[in-house]
Amino acid sequence: MRRIIDGAVDEARLLAEAGFEAVIVENFGDAPFSAEEACRETVASMAVVVDHVARSVNVMVGVNVLRNDALSGLAVAAVSGAAFIRVNVLSGVYATDQGMLTGQPRRLSERRAAVSPAVKIAADVHVKHAQPISQPNIALAAEETAYRARADALIVSGDATGRAVALESVRRVAQAVPDRPVWIGSGVTPETVKACLDVADAVIVGSCLKTDGKATSPLDAGRVKSFMAAARGG
Repeated sequence: MRRIIDGAVDEARLLAEAGFEAVIVENFGDAPFSAEEACRETVASMAVVVDHVARSVNVMVGVNVLRNDALSGLAVAAVSGAAFIRVNVLSGVYATDQGMLTGQPRRLSERRAAVSPAVKIAADVHVKHAQPISQPNIALAAEETAYRARADALIVSGDATGRAVALESVRRVAQAVPDRPVWIGSGVTPETVKACLDVADAVIVGSCLKTDGKATSPLDAGRVKSFMAAARGG
């Protein structure tokens, strides 16, 4: 556990010092993931890790309990001081490699009001590694996620981890919900970051910052520096 904590803190500090405005802690190493309820040990561990990260950096910290345990993510955020959670399926029904996932926005909304109203919800629209069943139209799915499920920000990603998103899809979401921030959730590189930020309010970056560009590898300080230089137009 100490190795995991130290690794998370070191990487969060690297990103914060490079100029990133937020970091997200998730249990990416737990694959294959449980569909909607992570095991108790995972949730307890994430609360400890996120607490250490939040006390180590002066940027916003987010939580994503994979695959879709939004209630546990909220609990972790509430006790650790994290600013937001990412919810892969907040609205609708999706077919995924973990089986069918169904959003539970009312349960999450009620629990947030009870335990930590300040925690924001960033929710995916047509999340990666999934196929929408209930609403295949991405613009309508965005409206439902924002206005019926009450997401504070929306995330649009490619088909899988590290895969680029179609910028037209991002534009459609942004047009459908002009009063919500829209983030790009996968596949952003130094070569594409400026174009991505022309249509989105923020980008979530992972794979291209890792050693050899592999999502499961540690961060590469050189890649982090190069990405930020590109994002800033340097």
